[in-house]
Amino acid sequence: MLERARSLDAADPQASFRHRFDVPEGVIYLDGNSLGCLPKATPARLEQVVRGEWGRDLIRSWNSADWIHLPQRVGAKIAPLIGAQPHEVIACDSVSVNLYKLISAALAMRPGRKTVLSEPGNFPTDVYMIEGLEKQGLAQRRLVAREELAGALDDNVALLMLTHAHYKTGQLFDMEALTRAAHEAGALVLWDLSHSGGALPVDLTACEADFAVGCGYKYLNGGPGAPAYAFVAQRHHEAIAQPLSGWMGHAKPFEFSDDYTPAAGVDRLLCGTPGILGLAALEVGVDLIAEIGVERLYAKSQKLSEFFRQCLSEADVELELVSPADPVQRGSQLSFRHGDAYAICQALIARGVIGDFRDPDILRFGFAPAYLRFEDMAEAVRHLAEVIETGEWQRSVFRERAAVT
Repeated sequence: MLERARSLDAADPQASFRHRFDVPEGVIYLDGNSLGCLPKATPARLEQVVRGEWGRDLIRSWNSADWIHLPQRVGAKIAPLIGAQPHEVIACDSVSVNLYKLISAALAMRPGRKTVLSEPGNFPTDVYMIEGLEKQGLAQRRLVAREELAGALDDNVALLMLTHAHYKTGQLFDMEALTRAAHEAGALVLWDLSHSGGALPVDLTACEADFAVGCGYKYLNGGPGAPAYAFVAQRHHEAIAQPLSGWMGHAKPFEFSDDYTPAAGVDRLLCGTPGILGLAALEVGVDLIAEIGVERLYAKSQKLSEFFRQCLSEADVELELVSPADPVQRGSQLSFRHGDAYAICQALIARGVIGDFRDPDILRFGFAPAYLRFEDMAEAVRHLAEVIETGEWQRSVFRERAAVT
């Protein structure tokens, strides 16, 4: 396996991009779907912002370094990665906050309808945000199994809200078909791209999506807690009204008016003062992913994941695959079910093979092809086979739950 892996790496046209990331020696990092690796250019960029802009120019940097337009600039760079126009995307806040804004806005745009439709087992923050609005009397949450979603789109549904690539399994929705079905029922659609943006091709424009949100710290490598992004299709720019009417979303924030007038387009999704350090770090990651190209990344991701499965088969490692077997039907990850998935995950981490665990029994491996090698796949499987064969995972230290799993 290792010899074949090295041969594949030698022929890989993207192999050189690994050196643009700070991948720790001796670590096989299969958790880029939770937190992407550090781009080597990020520390220098942050040093420039901290010492050169904040340290030297102080508050003048809002103009001299154009801090004030950083959310728009980073959003415009993310836009082509998700099939949007530059003025339809803005980088701001968190995925959770942006979900709240857009769910609320969608409900206001569909008076007489209160149902927000999603699936059970969606990422918790997505369904929690619906529940929060439900408790305020503004929404009604309806969770329906994914194979029944299209049939559940009745005239009470204001919004269909789904995660494009499921966080546990990586299973993809047919974005175009479900968006069309929702529109035919008079509903709007909000897509969560947290596990697909920057990892696989997304075309919001071609799908005629209404809204989308996405994460900046996974495949875009923006760093822990990096700003998220939000998309609003141009056709909704005049109609959308978000509930968090903070001063940065005002049409003229520095007129300090007592009355709120929303800014044009997606700028009205801004709320408080943007986090400049986070946005500066995110911009470095976005630039790097854009340079590599999402299509190329996705093609390599599929090859990596299929090679991983081949290695498992050759090593006689038997794990229940819960991701779709067809790589076209899944995002950039593979997930397996095992009753002792947590302990196995911890044993692997102790060996320097970093994946993650999702309750109650999912062992998840993410494939971030910008910095992963085929050799990493072969070595990860070797470690996994040894951990299971030897029963190493049964050590008590590997069963102690940490605060973050």
